[in-house]
Amino acid sequence: MSEATLTQPVTQSSVDSAYLLSDAEVEKFIINGYMLVNTDFPASFHTSICEQIDAAFAKVGGNPGNDILDLVPDLYKVYADPHVRGALVSLMGEDCTMNAHRHCHYTKPGEKGGHWHQDGLNSRHHQIQCVLAMYYPQDVVEEMGPTAILPGTQYHNTPSSQMGSYMNFKSQVSLAVKAGTVAITHYDIWHAWMPNVSNSNRRMLKFLFNRASDPVAPSWNHDPNYRFNPMPFSLPFDGQSEAYKHRTMWRSVWDWLHGEQPEPTRSKW
Repeated sequence: MSEATLTQPVTQSSVDSAYLLSDAEVEKFIINGYMLVNTDFPASFHTSICEQIDAAFAKVGGNPGNDILDLVPDLYKVYADPHVRGALVSLMGEDCTMNAHRHCHYTKPGEKGGHWHQDGLNSRHHQIQCVLAMYYPQDVVEEMGPTAILPGTQYHNTPSSQMGSYMNFKSQVSLAVKAGTVAITHYDIWHAWMPNVSNSNRRMLKFLFNRASDPVAPSWNHDPNYRFNPMPFSLPFDGQSEAYKHRTMWRSVWDWLHGEQPEPTRSKW
């Protein structure tokens, strides 16, 4: 697959409806801000990706940054996987596109990891305008320093200078995953990477996807009879007061994904 093909809109017509998300899966993403997608490649494919990444780092004498896609062209296949494309179309619309920025996070044995942060500038949005799609080409165990995310924090806006002093959270999720997993997260979710105390390298490919237009209708397998009614007090993150306030934000995102215009002074709850 050529780069020109992949950077064209990820249209729904190129994705079998069987790979689109359900209402419950979209609801869960709105609340938690992440989901895990399993690709259909054999183990040998992911092993080859690891070898290509190592060769790319050796070739340029360091991290190739945005050039990682050119140096490891098999990465095109990962983001063209129907499970991945189906999730992206469901969350981002039929015309979502791959961002020109991508990066390989390469954590070696003994590296201490990094602090909690949100990517980009402190200009946040509640709608699903951009997602991270993080591919792991090898099994990741706790000792390797997996990515950690804090569900629900895509609705928070905290300066990174303050987040640098944060440690562990009770409800954080460690992405100790199998080779071939793609973690799709809201761009604004809090995340960090843990210390690598193993004897193995951990590779993670971070790609960004952008929404190209506002939604006019659901782009997933939507059942018009589905009732969006999450219960805030049963959720693990935040206190009950914060969760209750988030409930209105969740509903506004759900309505927006259906093409409805927000009404700031009116709540459907």
